[in-house]
Amino acid sequence: MFLFPRVGWADTGKTPVDYVNPFVGTTNFGTTNPGAVCPQGMMSVVPFNVLGGIDGNRDKDSRWWSTPYEYKNTYFTGFAHVNLSGVGCPELGSLLLMPTTGQLEVDCLKYGSAYTDEKAVPGYYSNRLVKYDILTEATATLRTGRTRFTFPAGQSNILLNLGEGLTNETGATVRFVSDTEIEGSKLLGTFCYNPQAVFPIYFVMRVDKKPKASGYWKQMRPMTAEAQWDSTAGKKKIYTSYRKEISGDDVGVWFTYDTAEGEQVEVSMGVSFVSIANARQNLEKEQTGLSFDDIRLAARKAWNDDLSRILVEGGTEEQKRVFYTAFYHLLIHPNILNDVNGEYPAMESDAILTTDGRRRYTVFSLWDTYRNVHQLLTLLFPDRQMDMVNTMLDMYREHGWLPKWELYGRETLTMEGDPSIPVIVDTWSKGLRDFDVDLAYEAMYKSATLPGPENLMRPDADDYYALGYVPIRAKNDNSVSHALEYYIADYALSRFADALGKKDDAKLFYQRSLGYKNYYCPDYGTFRPKLPDGTFYSPFDPMQGANFEENPGFHEGNAWNYTFYVPHDVKGLARLMGGRKAFVSKLQSVFDNNRYDPANEPDIAYPYLFSYFPGEEWRTQELVPRLVDTYFKDAPDGIPGNDDTGTMSAWAIFSMMGFYPDCPGVPEYMLTTPMFDKVTIKLDPRYYKNEELVIVTHRPADGKDALYIGRVELDGRKHKGVRITHDDLVHARVVDFYLTDKR
Repeated sequence: MFLFPRVGWADTGKTPVDYVNPFVGTTNFGTTNPGAVCPQGMMSVVPFNVLGGIDGNRDKDSRWWSTPYEYKNTYFTGFAHVNLSGVGCPELGSLLLMPTTGQLEVDCLKYGSAYTDEKAVPGYYSNRLVKYDILTEATATLRTGRTRFTFPAGQSNILLNLGEGLTNETGATVRFVSDTEIEGSKLLGTFCYNPQAVFPIYFVMRVDKKPKASGYWKQMRPMTAEAQWDSTAGKKKIYTSYRKEISGDDVGVWFTYDTAEGEQVEVSMGVSFVSIANARQNLEKEQTGLSFDDIRLAARKAWNDDLSRILVEGGTEEQKRVFYTAFYHLLIHPNILNDVNGEYPAMESDAILTTDGRRRYTVFSLWDTYRNVHQLLTLLFPDRQMDMVNTMLDMYREHGWLPKWELYGRETLTMEGDPSIPVIVDTWSKGLRDFDVDLAYEAMYKSATLPGPENLMRPDADDYYALGYVPIRAKNDNSVSHALEYYIADYALSRFADALGKKDDAKLFYQRSLGYKNYYCPDYGTFRPKLPDGTFYSPFDPMQGANFEENPGFHEGNAWNYTFYVPHDVKGLARLMGGRKAFVSKLQSVFDNNRYDPANEPDIAYPYLFSYFPGEEWRTQELVPRLVDTYFKDAPDGIPGNDDTGTMSAWAIFSMMGFYPDCPGVPEYMLTTPMFDKVTIKLDPRYYKNEELVIVTHRPADGKDALYIGRVELDGRKHKGVRITHDDLVHARVVDFYLTDKR
């Protein structure tokens, strides 16, 4: 792998994995978790502590809740297998595995426990259950989980709860294969309340010691007259001798042991989204012959290998922890979907297909990740990004559409826009072209031209084509947000069409991309929803929509969060606002008046827009480090909001290294002040000419706090301006930033 020593690392005794804090983002609605997972692994084993509302805990059903773990909660009800990190809707987080002691209890509101001594590092999590004095530990491979429970003396139990979880779907089936193995399936889905986006997860679970007794439980239906003859009516019925399969909305499996003090029982869980047979094959392939510690150390090595693609020197210890934790979060999603035999569930189909040697990926939160995640993967892991693009094109082959927000083979249609287009165009424009370019263009052209009633990606396309904007036709139809996303996609598509020699198409899509001008309202100096007749919507408050308040025309934001979101025509927007001076003044007011929202995507590139105007770059260079240090911390609330499957983390990574891809689909970066003295990026020689890119920051001897870029050199040659192409960046062996305290 790409591990290599550097001066400044050996002296500390630390490697990149040692700087990761998995608890970052686990409160403040960051929705990350501290569970055990491998880089881009299907399996994650996560402490589930959002059930019951006991002792002041936040219960998953008491409000909008989208994570299996909240740092401030203290009531543990098991380890959830296969989870999502940094998302805004509840899903997955099922197959809850719980150890207990004493008399068998299968009601999760009674068997849960407070915990102490919580520890987490990449690939490993542990705690101690106060109620039972049980040490719990979890680790993972790509497709399987391993848990280890250290029990006190006496009766001990292991429970698999198939009724509860973060998902809103219900229904499971399970059966005993032997005294030590069970198999089954559970229905998941309805992410972001899409009722038809459901799918099964298949599992095989093994305990490494034969139990004294085992069986099932099931929540029985309430009865009326019959209740006088059936004592289990409306209760959880314990099955002690029935061994065939059992099904229900609330079912589970229990194992009971007589344990000696300190005796350990290990549980292995294999999963698949294809079949039980594949879950078993995944388990056998990835765990046979391996101890718990073997798996834990392999997971740690996998993380350190990946995190070592970037080595940073200088900066504070906290900045290093922030950086590598963000890098860790970046590499959780998208995650693999195919089993060890290559099989995976086809997109929106019952078919089971087999990969051609590539990885099949899932969890494409593209409204978020098209902005920076895929750009960072293109730079650091071009082979994986290439597999992701081919996954997206295979989804088109299988389903007829590129993905918008895909989850385990289902299109959830969450958020808006046509985000696959800028991802694929950006990848292609940076030289990664090992995919069917004609098919890609066909797929993009389809979603950019089909009428609205036939258009899954752009249901309001008819207005967009005819008027050049999407008018507001219902109170909360997010019309402005929809159109702004279409403009970005169409601009990227126009560049792609032009490069492919499709000049008429390029002209059409480019002209469409300028339709944002329809929304600019001089009276307010912001974008404003429009009616079908071309008049502006009233009443209008440009501040409405802050803190996720419902807002006519805008999704998850207000007019200020969206008004500068025209990354493909910043100078055109400035002319619309009255010129450079007016633009800069208005943009600066966003930060001066607390209108910038670091917790969501539409305005995250705002700090970089100043640098489009010579003489104003200092604002970017002053703002970015301050924003990083303010909003990203080595603490549970260390992400400003939902991490959105690594998008916020990618913003921090780019910003701390000193460059940012502010316009999706355009192979360029805006430079800013690096936060480290030296950054070494290991490049993949299969895709890039050089094996590494080194970024060195030079500060004046008497001005260590110098914030501003005096000049930039590429391999000793002065670079003009603060914008750099992808090719220039990756072909430069050394980029030198010379800082000054002068603006």
